Order: sequence, then C-alpha cells, then structure tokens
Amino acid sequence: MRNMFKVRCLAAAALLATAFTGALPASAQLKPAADVRIVFVTHGQANDNYWTVVKNGLTAAAAAIGAKVDYQAPTTFDVVKMGQMIEAATASKPDGLVVTIPDAAALEAPIKAAKAAGIPVAVIDTGLEQVKPWGLDLYIGGGAEYPNGLNAGKLLGKSGVKVAMCVNHEVGNVSQDERCRGLTDGLKETGGKVEVVAVTLDPTEATRRVEAFMSSHKDVDGMVLLGTSLVGPMLSMLDERGMAGKLKIGVFDLSPEVLDAISAGTILFGLDNQQVLMGYLPVAVLTAKAMFGTIPTDNIITGPMLVTKDTAQAVKTLSQQGFR
Repeated sequence: MRNMFKVRCLAAAALLATAFTGALPASAQLKPAADVRIVFVTHGQANDNYWTVVKNGLTAAAAAIGAKVDYQAPTTFDVVKMGQMIEAATASKPDGLVVTIPDAAALEAPIKAAKAAGIPVAVIDTGLEQVKPWGLDLYIGGGAEYPNGLNAGKLLGKSGVKVAMCVNHEVGNVSQDERCRGLTDGLKETGGKVEVVAVTLDPTEATRRVEAFMSSHKDVDGMVLLGTSLVGPMLSMLDERGMAGKLKIGVFDLSPEVLDAISAGTILFGLDNQQVLMGYLPVAVLTAKAMFGTIPTDNIITGPMLVTKDTAQAVKTLSQQGFR
C-alpha cells in the first residue's frame, strides 16, 4: 500500500515538477520554481500528530516541486501569537501564504492585510467560511466541521449511544467547537445527548478530567476525541478502569494506534480529512500561481473519509509513514 501511495504521489509530482523545474522556457514563466517561497502559519500545536502529517505533505511537495517552504505555528494554541506570525510572514513578502483560521475575529486583520499586500492566501483545515467573504484565494481541507460532527453523532446514535462526551482539546477553536455542536445535534436525532469535556493535550491532565467527568456521569456510553494525540492515554485509562470496549468511541483523524483500535473493535470509527493534501496541494497551487498566474477556481475538499473496521488495515501502512 505504501508503494502504491508513493507511485501515485510521485506520478503527480513528476507532472508538476516537469512543468515547475524547467521543461518550459524561462520566458513562459513569471518566476522559476526555485525562486518561489511559501510560508505556512497554522494553529497546529507542536505535540499534535495531526499537524505532523500536514508537514510531511508540504515537505514532500517542496522536494518534488523545488519551491522553498517554511512552516510556522505557536507552541500551544495561541491565536494572538499566530496573528503576530502572520504579520511577520507578510512583512517577509512571500510568494504565497497558507493559513488556518481557528478564530476569525482574532485573525481577520492580519490575514486581510496579507491579501491587501498582494500576497496570494490559501486557507487549510479551518476557515472555509471566511475564504469568499475575505476575498482569499482558495480553501483546501475537509468539509465544514458542523456537518462532520453531525455525521459522527448519527454514527454513534446508530450504534446505540445515548450519552456521549465530546472531548475538546482546543475549546475556542471554532472548528473544534463546531464538531461538538454538530455531534450534539446528530446524536439528538436518536434521543441521545452530548456533554463537552474541555481538556488540554497534556495526557495526565486530560485523562484526569475525563475520568472525573465519567465518575460523576455514570450514564456515559460514548466518547468522541477531536484528534489522535490523546487516544493512547484515554484507552489506557479506560482499560485501567475495567471499561475497555464498553464505550463506543469515535475519533477525528487517524494514526496507527487509532487504526489498530478500529481493527480490534475498541474504536468504532475514525474520520480522515486527508491532511497530507492540506500540506501538499497548497505548495503546488501557490507555486503554479507564482509561475503562471493560475489558480483553481473552486475550493478543494479533502474529506472526511470514514474509516471503519472493514477499511482500517488498508490505510495503516500509510499512517505509519505519516501520510494518513
């Protein structure tokens, strides 16, 4: 499976690289790929596995295409720091800027300033709703998060869940909050309800908060994790409590650990937004913009793809390599 993925990526990269690295005469290009510089500024926390896959995608694209790519993010979730990073990136005059928009109110001014400075701006992961109103160039990422959460809630409802926890490690990040809101409405359709449990990515603190919540809510029979980083600690905590396999669990995004748990029946499903494409495609698109003045005329939706017990092992190798 890994080889198949590499073949497909390399085939696509070869087509891009042929055009981007000199097959066309210099006069046919506004700028050679080697002179293109693209800056990513996201809200991705350093210890969040999700963003490792994004970075692997942009690294692969930079190597294939020949453009220079710089990835930046605050160490912890901090939209003020992120806004400052966007301002600094704008001042450096890149050929393209790639951002996430976890808080529209906090980031509107610096992102609009980048666009006003003539820098093409692509949005990944979160911020689909802001692309057109703010006059930005393109969105590349999973669909709107509310319907993603809605579908997750319906899946839990079909499995019989009546009371689920939405374990939110970034309260205040609109995409995560919307997942919980959608989850609530989705589970409501079958008479269930959702309680939001606010945590951090610190595994000790997160498991302590979830365990405390479960101790005071004995009727909890479902859990949705909004990322993969806490999956191991949560499964270990449930095992220690003698509750392994007793909760129906859904997870946004994938990791080898998640896929093994889905295969074993410990986790019911995973939702994959294919974030490797959120790293790879903006590099290709914005390099083409710098070289040829071209850009796709519509957003590119990368997910979510539902991964269940029937399909988990088919993508495990890719996940082990940091591509799913």
